[in-house]
Amino acid sequence: MDYYGEYAERIEALKERLEEKIDALALGLDEPGGERGVEHILGRVKSAESAAEKLKRKGYPEGVTSALTNLSDIIGIRCVTHFVGDVYKLVKLIEDDEELKVCEVKDYIASPKKNGYRSLHMIVEVPFDDEQISSVRVELQFRTIAMDCWAALEHEMRYKKDVSSTELIGNELKRCADEMASIDLSMQTIRDMIRGEF
Repeated sequence: MDYYGEYAERIEALKERLEEKIDALALGLDEPGGERGVEHILGRVKSAESAAEKLKRKGYPEGVTSALTNLSDIIGIRCVTHFVGDVYKLVKLIEDDEELKVCEVKDYIASPKKNGYRSLHMIVEVPFDDEQISSVRVELQFRTIAMDCWAALEHEMRYKKDVSSTELIGNELKRCADEMASIDLSMQTIRDMIRGEF
């Protein structure tokens, strides 16, 4: 956090506040019988190395002020739900929230990436208590437990070195992603049937 200097405490506080806000919004998904709509919420502040690299790659000036005004993922928050339907319900609650201004939505659940990756990404603008910087953009990611499991394993395997048969492995990972998506939909259907919503 040294990279963020005088902004470090405010950035960390904003991350924690957003985690709490999303958790509070997620309470609206909870069932009276005790079923929790959200498995977990995890936030992170972008590392100094990653922020500096992204600024350079995108052609922005160096420094923390440039990072806070030009990057949309200094703070990232991932929310993992049990069911696909809860992703969309939570996204709707965020869209309706007066403090969070939605700037961009990329729905990789409805339109998965070529490799099978599924998740819903939102960029939201939030107020930032500073004379020079009135707001910052934050990336929110929403996915189910199955999507999160696949993404974690795919990420780990992608960084293995000296792997042969990369095309075969890529095809198998895509197949696994599709099978997990099918299970997600089946679980959603079962829950809807139990609730009498089918």
